[in-house]
Amino acid sequence: MRTIRIMIHLMVILAACYVLPTHSVMAADPTASSEIETSLIEVLRSEASPAEKAIACKKLAVNGTSQAVPELAELLPNEQLSSWARIALEAIPGEESSKALRAAAESLDGRLQVGMINSIGARQDSQAVELLITHLQDEDAEVASAAAVALGKIGGEPATKSLRQALKSAPADVRSAVAEGCILCAERLHASGDSATAVEVYDEICSADVPQQRIIEATRGAILARDQDGIPMLMETFRSPDKKMFQLALGIVREFPGSEVDQAVADELAKATPQRAALMIQAMADRPDTVLLAEVLKAATEGDKLVRMSAIDALRRVGDPSCLAPLMNAVSDDDAELASAAKQTLADLPGDNVDPQIVAMLPGAKGENYKLLLDLIGQRRIAAVEEVVKALGSSDPAVRKAALVALGETVKLDRLSVLVTQAVSPKYPEDASEAQKALRVASIRMPDREACATQLAKAMQQSKPDSQVILLETISEVGGSKALQILADAAKSDRPGLQDNGSRLLGKWNGVDAAPVLLDLAKTGPAEKYRIRALRGYIGIARKFPMPEPQRVKMCQQAMDAAKRIAEQQLVLDVLKIHPSQAGLNLANQAKQTPELKEQATATAQAIAAKLKK
Repeated sequence: MRTIRIMIHLMVILAACYVLPTHSVMAADPTASSEIETSLIEVLRSEASPAEKAIACKKLAVNGTSQAVPELAELLPNEQLSSWARIALEAIPGEESSKALRAAAESLDGRLQVGMINSIGARQDSQAVELLITHLQDEDAEVASAAAVALGKIGGEPATKSLRQALKSAPADVRSAVAEGCILCAERLHASGDSATAVEVYDEICSADVPQQRIIEATRGAILARDQDGIPMLMETFRSPDKKMFQLALGIVREFPGSEVDQAVADELAKATPQRAALMIQAMADRPDTVLLAEVLKAATEGDKLVRMSAIDALRRVGDPSCLAPLMNAVSDDDAELASAAKQTLADLPGDNVDPQIVAMLPGAKGENYKLLLDLIGQRRIAAVEEVVKALGSSDPAVRKAALVALGETVKLDRLSVLVTQAVSPKYPEDASEAQKALRVASIRMPDREACATQLAKAMQQSKPDSQVILLETISEVGGSKALQILADAAKSDRPGLQDNGSRLLGKWNGVDAAPVLLDLAKTGPAEKYRIRALRGYIGIARKFPMPEPQRVKMCQQAMDAAKRIAEQQLVLDVLKIHPSQAGLNLANQAKQTPELKEQATATAQAIAAKLKK
């Protein structure tokens, strides 16, 4: 029986993949929908398989009306199809569906009866309240439990009254469901404005002998239903030794209305253990509209380390410019972990006025604070080039380094020359490496890489040979068609340094677009070593980049033709072996004609043939 039910479920799921997309079209045409309903009812009346009838029930949940109710009701006692019939009856509006479910709930028993009661609850059938109250006393715990939850979903005075009475007398195995029904009724009462009665119900549950989960649910409702009068109860919950109750309090704080609760939680911090206070601060920060920032800032600057760490982290979400000075002081803390956390928070500190305040503090800052502000300008990418450039004249290497890093993160194309100057002719020679790194960072992040490459090329023309190589490295990392052309020109220039670095950088180019340039250089380069280097770069592109196989084989053929040495031709054979194709097999067979390649070409052809055969 279980196997049959599983098969029916699977068939219905598969059928739904095809059926569901047409439902909206069917519903839009009443005539078509009526015809569909008629055909589905015929399936239910026929000798169709259980799977087909299950699918028909599923479709009737969309297309069914009261006309289908009698046939669906006939299936309710059927163990295989009862749940499918209930799916349709739950969805079909009208008293007919409700009446069918009520009748089945009275006539059936066991799991089928539980199913009927669940469907009655899903439909919130107020006409079934008396029936459900009767079943609330059922000897079958599952039936009584289902009735309790269904009464909670329906709500109303009779349901609420019966559930409150049952809470005092229900057997232990039913009491949890009764409490759940009570909670559902209390939620309805609170939502409708009768918070006083809702509080009474919640309090009764909290005092009852029910599972802890129900106590937790009722406690939450009792606090929120009391509104501002629930704050003392919330604070008591915070003090509970039970971890789950404490976690409940944290959750309630995040949804509690008004601003009075913020001060109450802040006052409670001093009474809590560090572990709990740290979590409470996070809950406070999750109320950004009413958070008491001064209290969070106070916790960030004094007291237990765990609490301070939590508060410093919370300021990343709720801080403002008033937090700058305290956090900067925390960066100087002897505890490295606290100092690091404070610095990270400064980098992320929210607020529109934080960036201008950081820039405003720069002229008067000294020592570590000066360096810290420069770090923040870089991390936050604050536009303050003029102020940062002044720091390049500092006698402190650490300050100059921070300034260069900040410029790398913030400078725009129109001021890129500042970093070019520092990279090629720094005032302090020891800054050269950091300046070159900053130039690369700035150049790579430029939105218009073609314009950036053009500007670097102009600077390269006006620079000394050593500086030209530095700029050429940066141009290579910028990428783009302009950069590629600059490297090609450098590789074919009359300057050995540019030839060497241009060909080397072309060989490292990360893209297929360098292939034509490398092939040209392999054929016409100024020196043999550069031609060999270019050819190897060309073969490398054919080896590692995805491309259509005809293009790859063509590149391999061109490399074979351009190669003057056996070593490069062998590299081509390796490419053909890694990327097998019929055209590649033909090329490998051709390579057998070269005596020095015959052995490797034969092995390559065999390997390609074997792969193609598979």
